[in-house]
Amino acid sequence: MSGHSKWATIKRKKSATDQKRGNLFTKLVKEITIAAKMGGGDPAGNPRLRLAVDTARSNSMPMDNIQRAIKKGTGELEGVSYDEITYEGYGPAGIALIIETATDNKNRTVADLRHIMSRNNGSLGENGSVSWMFHRKGSIEVPGGSATEEQLMEVLLEAGLEDIGGEGESGYTVITDVHDLESAKKALEAAGIAYENAKMDLIPENFIELEVDDARKVIKLIDALEGNDDIQAVYSNMEISEGAMDSFDE
Repeated sequence: MSGHSKWATIKRKKSATDQKRGNLFTKLVKEITIAAKMGGGDPAGNPRLRLAVDTARSNSMPMDNIQRAIKKGTGELEGVSYDEITYEGYGPAGIALIIETATDNKNRTVADLRHIMSRNNGSLGENGSVSWMFHRKGSIEVPGGSATEEQLMEVLLEAGLEDIGGEGESGYTVITDVHDLESAKKALEAAGIAYENAKMDLIPENFIELEVDDARKVIKLIDALEGNDDIQAVYSNMEISEGAMDSFDE
């Protein structure tokens, strides 16, 4: 899964800019609302909601906002009803894309998607066209300097660890089974190891290695998709080649 780690490194470089976007809280509120609607408003008994709340808090969302989103999900407050729809497609250089959305207007969302894809050398595909390439996993990013790879292996070996990628200076990406994500978080906390961006992720079986120019095109497309309020997450099978990583500069 080294390719996933390389893409995670790029995402970490992008995160400071991404988090300034005005749609960040919108996406977090949607996820909290949907999670509460599906599994109830108690994070202790709703793993998806607990993860959503933890993510919102790590991004400095006020507790009042979080509580309102939960109450809208449970029906205690009036709110918008969202449909979760997943789209599949292709980006520049044949990169596979999975696009997860939460929308109150399907027609608007698919029209926006087609527009973004067409302007950035991408195209939507049929259901099942690329999803077979990906597997749902738990993913945790450990910042550089928080722990060594050996320490992570020791702490997480009994907590569902499947893979560790990355390098010490840039940080590590820990991959677990989806059912072991919470156990891995607790193990890191107990060991005093800082982590961030614990989430459910889609990991491709194989990666397409790209040089800088093509990688930039894919990242431009993903940035455009993530800038849309209806799009919750975008996954790809892009890998940055070893030689390109050194010269990659956004």
